[in-house]
Amino acid sequence: MRQAAAPGKAEAGLRDLRGELEPLRLALARLPGTGGRAGGTGCAVQFLSAQPGAGTSSIAASFALMAAARARRYAWLVGLDLTASPHLAAFRAGFAGDCGPPGQAYDASLGGLPAYDLAGSERGDAGHGRKLLAVHQIEGTRLMVTQLRTERLKPGEAARFASRPGWWTAVRRAADWVIADAPALSVSDAGLEVAPEMDGTVLVVAAEAARPRHVLALRDLVEARGGLVLGIVVNRLAGDAMFFDRMMGG
Repeated sequence: MRQAAAPGKAEAGLRDLRGELEPLRLALARLPGTGGRAGGTGCAVQFLSAQPGAGTSSIAASFALMAAARARRYAWLVGLDLTASPHLAAFRAGFAGDCGPPGQAYDASLGGLPAYDLAGSERGDAGHGRKLLAVHQIEGTRLMVTQLRTERLKPGEAARFASRPGWWTAVRRAADWVIADAPALSVSDAGLEVAPEMDGTVLVVAAEAARPRHVLALRDLVEARGGLVLGIVVNRLAGDAMFFDRMMGG
């Protein structure tokens, strides 16, 4: 498959890689249910790395835009690191030149339990009534992007994604594609928690750290939690990346 330019700067400054990720798009388009399932629910994929700095957020956001361009309904980009999700800031800063900024915030609970747990909250206050998770549509696209309303957190509170199958089902009903950008496993195990709710996980590694045993160990962790690994994106910080379709053997 042809190579793709990889992010050359920190995840806080995302890079638009849509022109470089066609092999990835074509591979994921083969997943059952892409473009909307017969029962009305979309396909969910997450991107996960073992260590920070692998370019996961740039790849997830770029793929989400590609999915949104072909969606009949919407594509949802969900940042699983509620404390440091870079997506809205990147779109406000002109991450993608052919679309506008994020629009107004809407409640992302979708009528059910929120997708997060709160630590440090007062007894009996799970933050449900405060509607802490919002979703914004990116102007000129069918892309929806989630963001925690940190201004509604009380002193000492912290939110983290939790296993909420009902919430993921509700998002699938609203979108043709759900793209989860998981924090690096060394930072949080959120990607492992949601792995069973996904149709598949794409591993992202920096070429310098892409030792086969490390990649297979990450695959085994995902599959031990009930997830399916679809393939791996290897990024070279000096210039390019390659997507390898479904990992075989072990």
